Amino acid sequence: MESIFCYRNPDASTTASSGPLRGTKVALQPTFSVAGWPTEAGSQALDGFHALEDAALVERLRAAGADLVGFTRVSEFGFGLMGNAAGKALQQEQAAAELVLDLSGEARLAAARAGSCGFKPSYGLIPRLGIVGLMPSLESCGILARKVKTIGAVLAAIAGPDERDFSLPAEPLPDLAIGGIDPRQTSIGVIAEVLQELPSDMLANLTKELAGLKKMGFSVRELSCPDFAQNRLVHRIVGSVEASSCAGRYDSVRYGKRAPGAKNWNEMYLQSRGAAFGTLLKSYLIQGAFFQFERYPVYEKACRLRGRFLKELEQLSAQADFLLLPTLAADAAGEPATLGEWYAQAAHTLCANVSGRPALHLPPIFAGQGGGFQLTGPRRGDGRLLALGDFLLNQRQGGE
Repeated sequence: MESIFCYRNPDASTTASSGPLRGTKVALQPTFSVAGWPTEAGSQALDGFHALEDAALVERLRAAGADLVGFTRVSEFGFGLMGNAAGKALQQEQAAAELVLDLSGEARLAAARAGSCGFKPSYGLIPRLGIVGLMPSLESCGILARKVKTIGAVLAAIAGPDERDFSLPAEPLPDLAIGGIDPRQTSIGVIAEVLQELPSDMLANLTKELAGLKKMGFSVRELSCPDFAQNRLVHRIVGSVEASSCAGRYDSVRYGKRAPGAKNWNEMYLQSRGAAFGTLLKSYLIQGAFFQFERYPVYEKACRLRGRFLKELEQLSAQADFLLLPTLAADAAGEPATLGEWYAQAAHTLCANVSGRPALHLPPIFAGQGGGFQLTGPRRGDGRLLALGDFLLNQRQGGE
């Protein structure tokens, strides 16, 4: 059986003398720099690279007393779930939490696969310094755990401004405390266009979840978002252009293996980059280069469509406190090997990456089966979203 870890920390039991995460075992993906560890991000382009310093969030985990148990296997640069072991450390009880790069829903889809909780925080809440990223405006550090309170504790430890990270918005840290939720004063919206496209079994499970929420006193409202399906197109164009730009640094001069036999610098770049990336990522980078250099007006149009979608979400937030969406849009048993298959599976998770809003996957609460669902809330409303998730998870556990 293949190990879920690509690197185990020999000093995992060494903790800080104090801290809110003292003794909490945390696994990470090798997309987060840990000094001295082989931070290869699942790619030949970083083969043999050992991080020179800790990422900002790793510094904060250490300061909070967390036990860093090691790196779990990851898909190339964290994109997709092909070969990705996210969530399995939780299943095997080798970690209480795991940090996963969420570019298009990976943290939430991995949580659905593992039967745990998966959280993508608001964009700009966690510093990016030391993250081996691919899509800067879409990705975020996701957190997997069996308990929402564990997610909240990890988030509180790693979130906040960092003067070394100039990409962070100049915003104060929002209240991340997990407080109480009054169902009678809380409204949850569902998007009509999404419900109409669900297969019968998924719709039946989601209907049971909504019925349970209504019985508890939540106000459930059906809302319309005509542009919701455009999230897939926006993410695919914007994400591929950003990935193509970011991957330009992997030219075999500083990172990765250099292809032999090149007669000049240009040949070295082309041959080395051709050997550095896997098929899935390579096709994504080629697509991004096409929009970047041949069809740039299409990229600009995708950015405008993204802005329009953000305004639509703001209007929906005025009608409901939270949105409830299915996490899965296709069979989660397999590992999508092509871009089309991956985007089909991630169709409902892309919304949070495109909009920068927080999103929380929960296992089934009232349905008893199925892949669970995800909740999203306004950007920087992470604390209240986690409070809702904790409230619902307690109902599930109390009924077992």
